[in-house]
Amino acid sequence: MSAPETIRSDVASVARTRFTVALGDITKLPVDAIVNAANSSLLGGGGVDGAIHRAAGPDLLAECRSLNGCRTGQAKITMGYRLPARHVIHTVGPVWNGGDHDEEELLAGCYRNSLSLARERALKTIAFPAISTGIYRFPAEPAAGIAIRTTLAESKDGAFEEIIFCCFGDDMAALYDRLLPQMLSGA
Repeated sequence: MSAPETIRSDVASVARTRFTVALGDITKLPVDAIVNAANSSLLGGGGVDGAIHRAAGPDLLAECRSLNGCRTGQAKITMGYRLPARHVIHTVGPVWNGGDHDEEELLAGCYRNSLSLARERALKTIAFPAISTGIYRFPAEPAAGIAIRTTLAESKDGAFEEIIFCCFGDDMAALYDRLLPQMLSGA
């Protein structure tokens, strides 16, 4: 992992998959794929979506135009272009509307479908942002729990070498630092 990333936790897990919490910029990670918390158009936006599009360059936008958008909970894959990551997996997280509109299942679908695309392409190292916790207002602790539970369940087959939870801020990294070991011990 290149600077300015900081590894917060590096915990070995079941089935040979290493789970890592990192603090920093997901666009700097030299992994097989980074996951983009995209909007349904896939044409860029704010937050991590905008940062990924800026760092990848205009070819990413051109490829995304050919994908005809993406539904909430689903995922699509592109090349990484100017990013150190070889691929970008774009997933559309749910907007939080109080929790009574299938938000939890849709968020779990983001992680499941992203890992399914990675598995199909034999990608071994994947980095996730905290999907839906920014402008989509999904509460951080339940979102982190869903992220960890879903990636643990989807990685039991040993298909992945490393899954990174890349957090932009200290509070989110501290949350993953606390939850990840607890959930790994129960896996």
